[in-house]
Amino acid sequence: MSLRVRVRGLVCLACVLVAACSSPVKPRPAPLSAALDANRRAEALLRAGDLEGAARGYREALRAAQALEDADAIAANAVNLSIVYQRLGKLEDARASLAPVLEQPNLSFPHDRLAQASLRRAIVDLDQHRLASAAEWAGRAESHCDGSCGVSAAIHNVRGQIALEGGDAGAASASARRALEASRASGDRAEAANALRLLGVSTLRAGDPAAALAHVDQALAIDRELAAPRKIWLDLVWLGRISALRGERESALAYYERALTVSEAENDARGAAEVHGLMRGLAASATSR
Repeated sequence: MSLRVRVRGLVCLACVLVAACSSPVKPRPAPLSAALDANRRAEALLRAGDLEGAARGYREALRAAQALEDADAIAANAVNLSIVYQRLGKLEDARASLAPVLEQPNLSFPHDRLAQASLRRAIVDLDQHRLASAAEWAGRAESHCDGSCGVSAAIHNVRGQIALEGGDAGAASASARRALEASRASGDRAEAANALRLLGVSTLRAGDPAAALAHVDQALAIDRELAAPRKIWLDLVWLGRISALRGERESALAYYERALTVSEAENDARGAAEVHGLMRGLAASATSR
């Protein structure tokens, strides 16, 4: 059984526009209202599982932000659009959607947004197993972050994922522990769950499936509390894989069935297809004995 981690959705950087900065008394200018409305429509479509509609909405919001030269909104919507494209499996589009931030020398972007966009580029490259490029962009994210931005823990998690994909379970585990420390210090429970999952997978690679199961089970508990379906799916898939490697076929099948239910509820065709493949592999391994 392959232990390659599916990276889409590993680190959530869905940064959205915030309307709180506008006055509740003074009416908003029409262009600003249009940009905010487009962003809200995209968010609603994303929550409903309409990824193509969400992509259209974020493209509209991005264009509206560009018309206003609103650097913060440009970066937020570019990152959102990249996330949606990656979920659709359109990785080249996911990469290209970051160009308004990463290839725009004429606007000054906040350091946090540059870190987010750079890290998002690293995640897309990682999904295509472009490890050298992913490491380069993770390094750029870290340079923008300067150790204290909102994605510090996520950077450690992505660095750990790169190490894991490169076959260095020890480095992956060390990065996961740094991510866990950073996430706990900042109170970022979503990244704490990512770190625990990564720690579980790296521990599994190091030959300790019992410890791996415990780490991923902790990640699942957090992700369920945070009501994060895509992360719940990932946790269940890994719990199934770990159980299968431990020879616990019935437990593995139960985890896969739960993951399938989550992916179907989320209209995640890629996720459902991946789980079906794992279930077929599990059945084949049982009949070959």
